Amino acid sequence: MNEIKLKPSGKSVACQDGDTVLQALERAGFALPNNCRAGACGECKVKVTAGQFDQGFVLDMALSQEERHQGYGLMCMAKPISPVLEIDWGTEDAKPKLFPPREDQAYVVVDRIARTPLITEFVLRPLGAPMRFWPGQYVMLGNPAVGVPMRAYSLANAPRPDGEISLQVTRQGNGIAQQGEGETTGRTSRWLHDEVPVGAQLTLSGPHGTFIGDPSVDTPVLCLAAGSGLAPILSLTEAALKRGYPQPVALMFSAREEADLYDRGLMAWWQARHPHFRYVPTLTREQKPGILHGRIPALLGREFPDLWEHSVFIAGSTDFVDACVERVKQLGAQPQRIHTEGFFAQQS
Repeated sequence: MNEIKLKPSGKSVACQDGDTVLQALERAGFALPNNCRAGACGECKVKVTAGQFDQGFVLDMALSQEERHQGYGLMCMAKPISPVLEIDWGTEDAKPKLFPPREDQAYVVVDRIARTPLITEFVLRPLGAPMRFWPGQYVMLGNPAVGVPMRAYSLANAPRPDGEISLQVTRQGNGIAQQGEGETTGRTSRWLHDEVPVGAQLTLSGPHGTFIGDPSVDTPVLCLAAGSGLAPILSLTEAALKRGYPQPVALMFSAREEADLYDRGLMAWWQARHPHFRYVPTLTREQKPGILHGRIPALLGREFPDLWEHSVFIAGSTDFVDACVERVKQLGAQPQRIHTEGFFAQQS
């Protein structure tokens, strides 16, 4: 076991015997840019400032002799051979690199789960190579050939080896055409709810969006969600808990009535399995024992009076997002740590 230290953040990552630096960073949740993973493209080139490593076979066009003398290496092939390897790749550069979206990806609906009277979860399994995505991203789904417009749906789960994805779709609207759009609001969500059974084959594109976290940030996390805005929050939270994120993670979820609170079993399991995870549901239209009553912006100060050190993720309607952003700023949240995903009616 070796240790990889990152400059200037000072963070440290364990590297198992036989692993490359890139593998160790990815296992720890860091997204070092890379492409070929074979020492040929040079995208994972960083400067090694201390320690020894076996570079392995890489092409000169990807890592010149001059660069080698200056201490640079390709981390997709480099393996530490000293107890500590220090690389010049810290907080400012340790940002996720988005995966390029792919068009016309074929999936099969393997399950439909009614989450609330209006929200159904569609579980899709790929027919081809699994799509690579960051938690918090979304896909575009529809069937324009039969008049069903492409709409954005957030991925509701963390990436899985088999590529299975979940989409939580709210049944929207009454079919009234929107002025200037030439399309019908809610058509895609009603098509999914009413016409797409288990076993159906769908075509989607993705991943899209930048509602993702910075894996290099090590702060307490507060997630705020309303309605199907819970979907990207679930993806982000599942990914953080799976990789053993050490800081406290809290999730406040706003629903109108108790019947609209869903995934409560999953929340209970996460709380039991991860003591630093906290779930805080709220209801806006009815009062129930053990559940907060009121809108999240009105309750935040009591539950989280100081957000200076927090990273905050907010997803829901644009009105919900705007109100939460204003409130978290009042409670000290730093603008660069506030991440938002606002949903418009036609997206659902």
